[in-house]
Amino acid sequence: MSIETLKNRLPDYAKDLRLNLGTLATEPSLTAQQRAGTFVAAALATRNAEVIRAVTAEFAPQLAPEALAAARAAAAVMGMNNVYYRFTHLVGGDYLNMPAKLRMNVMARPGVAKEDFELWSLAVSAVNGCGMCMESHEKVVRAAGLTAEQVQSAVRIAAVVHAVGAVLDGEDAVATEQLAAA
Repeated sequence: MSIETLKNRLPDYAKDLRLNLGTLATEPSLTAQQRAGTFVAAALATRNAEVIRAVTAEFAPQLAPEALAAARAAAAVMGMNNVYYRFTHLVGGDYLNMPAKLRMNVMARPGVAKEDFELWSLAVSAVNGCGMCMESHEKVVRAAGLTAEQVQSAVRIAAVVHAVGAVLDGEDAVATEQLAAA
């Protein structure tokens, strides 16, 4: 399974996603590690097994074992943090001043350059829609020297990978419904 498999699986109405997948797979503004890790972390955030398998097959070989583990860890810890911090941001009040009391040790020692891990965390936060986390991670990566173009590229990857997962989930739901009706 690969990115080509995903592209071929997309229906004609999602042609733009097919084109964007192809373009972003070689996005030049990111390093190979940043690009591959962003794809892997974003795929995990989609929760779509087909997208996860195809993206991992395509991009995991481009990552050192430590980087692959860090991309997976970014998706895992942000899956937790995005829910918690989105809650505190939206509800406000006392919750903003309360300690989270959630373990996030991987953020201190992710096993890769801090800016890469933060970029992957930002991409997952974009998929999960946590404004507080997006703002926080964007500040960190910009302070580390990443450009606005690099941040935008990571979020573009996250957006397209997320949309591919949504389209495939929709197509599977329609196919299941058609089978049940037959």
